[in-house]
Amino acid sequence: MTDSQSETTGTGTGTSRRGFIAKSAVAAGAVTGLAGCSGVLGGGGDNQNTVTMLLTPGTPADARRRYKPVQNLLNDEIDGATFEMEVPTDYSAILPALKSEQAEIGMDDVTVLSEPDLMDIFGTTVTGGSAFYFSMMVVPPESNISGPADVEGKTWAFADRLSTSGSIFALYTLQEAGLDIGGAPKEDPVDFDGSWTDHDQALQRVGEGQADGATTWGGNGIPHLPEGHEVPDRVDEKSSFLDTMGTETPEFKAVWWSFPIPKQPMYARKSWESDIKAEVGEVLRSSDQDTIEQHYPTDYNEDELPFTTLQETSIDDYQPIIERMNAVGIDPGA
Repeated sequence: MTDSQSETTGTGTGTSRRGFIAKSAVAAGAVTGLAGCSGVLGGGGDNQNTVTMLLTPGTPADARRRYKPVQNLLNDEIDGATFEMEVPTDYSAILPALKSEQAEIGMDDVTVLSEPDLMDIFGTTVTGGSAFYFSMMVVPPESNISGPADVEGKTWAFADRLSTSGSIFALYTLQEAGLDIGGAPKEDPVDFDGSWTDHDQALQRVGEGQADGATTWGGNGIPHLPEGHEVPDRVDEKSSFLDTMGTETPEFKAVWWSFPIPKQPMYARKSWESDIKAEVGEVLRSSDQDTIEQHYPTDYNEDELPFTTLQETSIDDYQPIIERMNAVGIDPGA
């Protein structure tokens, strides 16, 4: 059985296709997200020699700090433009910002999957020598939850509703384990209680006893595992975060891991017509650990680095994500 076939320990064998979420609901979310994003974005980089990069939603200060070496790299290596970073309020804000030319560059898979024909993919981010990451479920050490099937009747914390690792993969797995996920991620599940915030807050809810467990991504959850925590072979071979075990509190245990997911892509909107665009891709793909280290700001914590270089990829590499989005009622193109 391949990694992609063995991602769940549940007993369910069929995927219930509940149909796509109504486009009006998705559109409403996009408008809300855009309103939250337009307040921080300017009139677009094309007219000001400013290139705006949209980071993945999260805590703005943390996201800006983590990606500062990438911003410094581009500003130092590319003449004729200034690269700025903005953090949207949520994933639904990213596509409208790109379509309205308020930004030029993005780095999340949800947007690429929703409108692949509108984006030029530079490649998939690589850190620690790996272009893959994992979705994981964590619970307190004393919990009797041992896998997805045990989530029935429990309270579960998720990240952003459209997060691949923090929501979609987990919902797919819970559905495969036989649980009724109802209208999640946009509406309430049936067989368990769910809350959606972000990766950090999801873990915080578990630590504070407000949830029985949480779903997050490996870079966020692995530091909360005790040093030496057992992991599946696929995680041992492809995760770039295992050396961070035991570095964060509170302590959790992992009860489920996904198969290796391609890390987030970096891409530009096709409508951005500039010689700089091709140069951006060349600089990012030519980077390596030594290069990116030269662009660390003062007192930078390299454990947070989300990028050393890009691995060339295409939309085909993200097809398993599309399949799981469809399975939980998300139409990437809606």
